Amino acid sequence: MMKNILNDLRVGDSIPQLQLPAITRKTLAVYAGASGDHHPLHIDSDYAHNAGFDDVFAHGMLSAAYLGRLITGWAGQERVRSLRLRFTGIMHLHDAPLCSGRVSERFEVNGEPRLRIEMQCANQNGEAKIVGEADIALI
Repeated sequence: MMKNILNDLRVGDSIPQLQLPAITRKTLAVYAGASGDHHPLHIDSDYAHNAGFDDVFAHGMLSAAYLGRLITGWAGQERVRSLRLRFTGIMHLHDAPLCSGRVSERFEVNGEPRLRIEMQCANQNGEAKIVGEADIALI
């Protein structure tokens, strides 16, 4: 079934969005524990204030993981051929990440048909915090 859905997609078509709950201190603590990234900018408000920030903020790789989840949840991990991401902003405490993507290209590599998906993880105001591309095999 997924193969047929993917084959029908054209340049400009959107993929299903992934809306995540707002970033909380618990989100940051759980991610820090799971990732091993306990940098104090993400978990210690006093440290963040002393560094010139309003408060702690999300790990960049948390938003990157959300984009990975967007793609694998939609197309399946086995179809992902590449994933390229670029950090463009900070996802702040209480921001609600929204991941979205659209088909930007149909192409082939060594006879394998693929889709290129432009994607972003943005906050509730539509400000992109990570942008990127994923190449997805159609077969």
